[in-house]
Amino acid sequence: MSDFFDFATTWDLLGRDFVIQAIIALALLGLLGGVLSPLIVTRQMSFAVHGISELTVTGAAAALLAGVSVNAGATVGAIAAALTFGLLGNRARERDSVIGVVMAFGLGLGVLFLALYGRGAQAGFALLTGQVVSVGSEGVVAIAITTAIVLAILAVIYRPLLFASVDPRVALANGVPAKTLSVVFAFAMGLACSQAVQVIGALLVMSLVITPGAAAMRISSNPTVVTLVAIVFAEVAAIGGLILSLAPRLPVSVFVTTISFLIYIACRWLGRNRVRGRT
Repeated sequence: MSDFFDFATTWDLLGRDFVIQAIIALALLGLLGGVLSPLIVTRQMSFAVHGISELTVTGAAAALLAGVSVNAGATVGAIAAALTFGLLGNRARERDSVIGVVMAFGLGLGVLFLALYGRGAQAGFALLTGQVVSVGSEGVVAIAITTAIVLAILAVIYRPLLFASVDPRVALANGVPAKTLSVVFAFAMGLACSQAVQVIGALLVMSLVITPGAAAMRISSNPTVVTLVAIVFAEVAAIGGLILSLAPRLPVSVFVTTISFLIYIACRWLGRNRVRGRT
């Protein structure tokens, strides 16, 4: 066990530039995930996050085939998917079917692009599991810019979006532009997912963009408290997962998802006891 968690090796690696860059990248993604996840859970858009992250791979695969920036391709793929879901799946009862149809088609294209690229297995694995230790300074800058854009968007639309998310019928009756807000929020979500996929992988984005909010909502119903707690949970999972992954040299996503899951289980237990205490 001591060989698996070698503290000396971990401490040594924490001083390396690539690890510091990875910590900054994950801290920014944790902030994004913590802010977005309560709204995503409230709006019942968890499946949309999965669809966007999978179609981010399609955009990245197209960029690999075309020989252009993978980051740009992933961002275009994520935004295209998010806007499609926002425009076509505005109603909750039809959202899942729209996402399923679009995602199936997009994944088919992604497989085709990776096959034509010729190194599909290696590239596909990297996109599915992430590559945080190779994020680089350019990647950190891209994530920082994305974080600033998403936070600016949410600062403008947060109050009406929360109103439309909690009680859509009353919000619509009061003149809240629910469909426009849905599309704008989908755009912000697409930006966040496009960066998260390249760091922790398409299969594991939900551990930062959904789980923290779902856990926080188990222990509080106050929107401000939920958001702050979700940010803390996301940061603990992201940075803690990276630190634990250094010595054994395993994919960071393994530890990020494990920490997120344990936090969620603990919050479910705490939430159940809180309800029982009130009863």
